[in-house]
Amino acid sequence: MSDFISNLMGSLGGGVSEKIGSTLGIDPNIINQAIPIIAPMILGGLKNQSSNNGGQERVDHILNKYGDPGVLDNVDGHVDEMAGKDNFDSNLGGLIGNSGSQITDVLTKNFNLDSGTAAKIIPMIAPLIMGYLSKSRDSHPEGSTGFASFLDQNGDGSVVDDVVGFFSGQQKNQQGSGGGLMEMIGGLLGGKK
Repeated sequence: MSDFISNLMGSLGGGVSEKIGSTLGIDPNIINQAIPIIAPMILGGLKNQSSNNGGQERVDHILNKYGDPGVLDNVDGHVDEMAGKDNFDSNLGGLIGNSGSQITDVLTKNFNLDSGTAAKIIPMIAPLIMGYLSKSRDSHPEGSTGFASFLDQNGDGSVVDDVVGFFSGQQKNQQGSGGGLMEMIGGLLGGKK
């Protein structure tokens, strides 16, 4: 999972956090800390869709519909377009269950954000992550089946423990408010079965 997150963050670059932070009027560091939380939730949602709603074809359908790789080449345009919207779905149409609402609540409390601003973070970041996943899928011969290697690291059929494990590793390597957020999110996820 850590390799995936590192590659994702490298692909997005620091400009993404700066742009989203500037647009929302918040510290870009909040976005830097949110991306490694949101990405595994999306992966977990894709894994659940694959397991329960049609296998890899379902994953490909979702990526084809919501994961335009072109968004990575026009981050400013994407963020500006999203900023002009009124309605934001933190749960991404049910892809991540009610986790989006819960993470939004944690972001609101942990970073003292107003709920309206916090609610925009996941919907702004998710298309970038989905675009990255589509780009990765399209550039590898195994396609979306290759995602399995970082969806369920230990092969036990659950992505939750892998996400919590990733957060624990991050927490040991980070100091400051990021560790506290990771701990809160890890606890949130750890409470789910």
